[in-house]
Amino acid sequence: MHSSIFNCSYLSIFCHLSLIFLMLGYEHWKGQVLTADELHVLYEGIKLNNVNQYDYVLTGYTRDDSFLDTVVDIVQELKRENPSLEYGVYNKAVTYYNVMYVPENLLPIYRDKVVPAADIIKVSVLLCCSEKDAVEAMNLLHSMGPDTVVITSSDLPSPLGDQYLVALGSQKIGEFDFISTQVGAQCNETTVLAMLTSYFSSSLIAWGGMACEKTVSVIHHVIKRTINYAKEVAGPNRKPSPAQLKLRMVQSKADIEDPAIVLNAVGL
Repeated sequence: MHSSIFNCSYLSIFCHLSLIFLMLGYEHWKGQVLTADELHVLYEGIKLNNVNQYDYVLTGYTRDDSFLDTVVDIVQELKRENPSLEYGVYNKAVTYYNVMYVPENLLPIYRDKVVPAADIIKVSVLLCCSEKDAVEAMNLLHSMGPDTVVITSSDLPSPLGDQYLVALGSQKIGEFDFISTQVGAQCNETTVLAMLTSYFSSSLIAWGGMACEKTVSVIHHVIKRTINYAKEVAGPNRKPSPAQLKLRMVQSKADIEDPAIVLNAVGL
């Protein structure tokens, strides 16, 4: 499972995690995949302890339809407890280079239940023909419910050069009005980028309205510190290992809490 529930009454990245993250970048991993029944039992325990007051919920990749249904049921119950709760959905991509990334039987659930329940949608990869196509895709998602849509990377060329990924975001500010922005993030290590997708989501949902510039700037600082450290430890002309590329998040605490803005959003 690749999901998290955040218990954050204070705007902070360092908050209590009720569930776990899967570490990326390593060749092997073992462990159980949580079932829908097990998730339900876990949530019932949270309720019995009266610690089910959440401000934010963030969920990620799911491969089982009953599990995904249970996630939506829990989110809807949490929203009844706290109507101001924000639900963020992170998914790498429903399709990736014309190959289904999630089981096909999950698509109706994402379309009919997950997206309408979400306040924020974050897609890691969008393969589109143009910037116009990306904006149309974000507007389509807006029409299904979410107020905020973010594409953390795309295949669009960056005016800053091929070392930069183009991220796009759109926020609904009225019934028919949207603000769309584009911002570039520099990244030259694929392994680090893979590990950062989940962290991007948590940072995004925590920073709220200032998310685009602050989130990408935080990611920039974490990437830079991580890669510099990994290269130093690995030694000259040696490729860093996944262990050496573990994100330097603790060391980046000051940047996470008060990031210097190094990349600015551009209105589309």
